Amino acid sequence: MTATVDVTALADLLRRAAKAEILPRFRRLGRDEVRAKSEATDLVTEADEQAERMIKAESERLWPGALFVGEETVAAEPALLGRLADADLAIVVDPVDGTFNFAAGIPAFGVMASVISGGETIAGIIYDPMGDDWVMAEKGGGAWLRRPDGEARRLRAAEPVALDQMVGMASTGYLPQEKRAEILGNLAKVRFLTNYRCAAHEYRTLAGGHVHYLMYNKLMPWDHLAGTLISQEAGAHAARFDGSSYLPHHLDGGLLVAPDKASWELLRREVVTV
Repeated sequence: MTATVDVTALADLLRRAAKAEILPRFRRLGRDEVRAKSEATDLVTEADEQAERMIKAESERLWPGALFVGEETVAAEPALLGRLADADLAIVVDPVDGTFNFAAGIPAFGVMASVISGGETIAGIIYDPMGDDWVMAEKGGGAWLRRPDGEARRLRAAEPVALDQMVGMASTGYLPQEKRAEILGNLAKVRFLTNYRCAAHEYRTLAGGHVHYLMYNKLMPWDHLAGTLISQEAGAHAARFDGSSYLPHHLDGGLLVAPDKASWELLRREVVTV
């Protein structure tokens, strides 16, 4: 029997954590409540830590057999990442995705969670605290925008277009400098390039059919598992740069998401020349 998590209960937990620990601190953080981790733009705030603490405690109460993998928990216990591939059931959480934006007072951040069972992602949730709604998916069930009043709308990725009409987002900051310059040059072939500094909103935008591609080089499970499943359930094609499936334990190999496989192959050939 496949281990499961009540996805509606998990979605509600993300919302409660945002209301209790994240939103009260938005644009109210003191200097001592924001710290740099690996670099100047890789930040952690009191909101990240307290929200994750709440989500972890409640997850362990509701689903006591599940492995909990949170961004801040892994910072203290890196070995947790190695347990994802073999976990019967795991909950992966990013308490504040877009921490740089959050700390700067920019209202583009989200709370993300995914459910892993038997080495694959079976559910993904992206909660927007400012809009108070979720984009979410369960494997095989489509991608949906859901609101607290029960309203739900199915999401679909954009229709394919020519390369010079594609609009999308690419995160190139973790590529080697030479490759970064090459890919930025290649991106002149598309219609428009932007970046929200928030994977949560980038995946929401793609699943809603508003952009045609997303490209990432650095893969951490809390950043990409939920969004990849949601994108796929919205009809998009997602794969690592070598064409292989992106799995919960993958930490490298890049990730490219496009409206369909043909668009993916076109972007891979013309733009993502790694």
